Amino acid sequence: MPEKKTIDEARKARRQGKSPSTQAGAFVHEEIEHVREGKHGARSAKQAIAIGLSKARRAGVKLPPPPKSASARTKQGAKRDSARAGKTTRPSASRSRAAKKALADEPKASASKTALSRQATAAARRRPAKARKAAAKKAARTRARRKDS
Repeated sequence: MPEKKTIDEARKARRQGKSPSTQAGAFVHEEIEHVREGKHGARSAKQAIAIGLSKARRAGVKLPPPPKSASARTKQGAKRDSARAGKTTRPSASRSRAAKKALADEPKASASKTALSRQATAAARRRPAKARKAAAKKAARTRARRKDS
């Protein structure tokens, strides 16, 4: 269950008209903090991000489905998470305990700055140069300027 602060952040982003991926960012950030705190681990930075996105979908963030290249299991999971949005049924105690135990055994270094940086670089490299250039231009255009008076 996401923290109240996280849900509030996502709602604020939604009110401001920000994209679903930006709204989901609050959940991903929360998950990375959990791994860093040692609440549980993750096998990779990608897994930590995936858990955050899953929580976002369950909280009702209208994220686009995974890309065509994603595995059937990933797509199925995303579909299930979106369908569960708004429903607050608790998982069985034994399932919840098993999931927590499995994650507790995973490494904590997957949420380190190095691991996240490596993941971001790899993700960017998979995008075409044109898309990267467009993102950079948009960032420059929408960047908040410091007011030096």
